[in-house]
Amino acid sequence: VQLQASGGGLVQTGGSLRISCAASGRTSSFYVMGWFRQAPGKEREFVAGINWSGSTDYADSVKGRFTISRDNAKNTVYLQMNSLKPEDTAVYYCAYRPRFGSILTSPSMYDYWGQGTLVTVSS
Repeated sequence: VQLQASGGGLVQTGGSLRISCAASGRTSSFYVMGWFRQAPGKEREFVAGINWSGSTDYADSVKGRFTISRDNAKNTVYLQMNSLKPEDTAVYYCAYRPRFGSILTSPSMYDYWGQGTLVTVSS
């Protein structure tokens, strides 16, 4: 499975951005797709996830501001980010877990990773 993340960029505080992650290759009918982020000097952290049934989960820090969605026909997952804050600045990674089950928040539970896309929020 290959994951291609795109859509990052520079945005001002309070602005919006949508990033995408397209999956290709031997994808599974049962899966979990997650978005993680890593800021300089910090550990990679869970941001949002969606599974094969459409269930979603969010980190407390982004609830009410970020929305994860998917387009099954395009094998693509999106992360709509609104009301962005400087502390949202990070490299955002999409990750794929080809298994039936709930959304997991540990990076070690995911088998495939995209290359990352940089989101910079200026103050």
